[in-house]
Amino acid sequence: MERPSIRTAIPQRRYQYGEYIVSVLGEIESSDAPNYQYILAAVKEGETEPDVYVTCERTRRGDYDYRARLIMEGLKDIMGESDDLGSLDVFCEFALQVVSSALNLGDAQPLRLG
Repeated sequence: MERPSIRTAIPQRRYQYGEYIVSVLGEIESSDAPNYQYILAAVKEGETEPDVYVTCERTRRGDYDYRARLIMEGLKDIMGESDDLGSLDVFCEFALQVVSSALNLGDAQPLRLG
């Protein structure tokens, strides 16, 4: 999996989502070409590496300021573009829906921690 390269980041939110701990990072410094606004990482309990990332990337091209990308084993797809994704609340709601679908979480509900 092509994981985001994160030098530093500040945790913004954490969730328990089914058997996953989900962290949302902001203020990200990275050596990657995308300019990340936020990165959501979902780690299965007992594991150390995320199974899924959803990134919010600032873009200067196209009609929108931000794009969301799903990154998981064998997949790196743009899931949406919107000016609104730059909002932490909007990004979290959108990214949690993407994670639910990608990981087949079914009826599980995200529980915000802390």
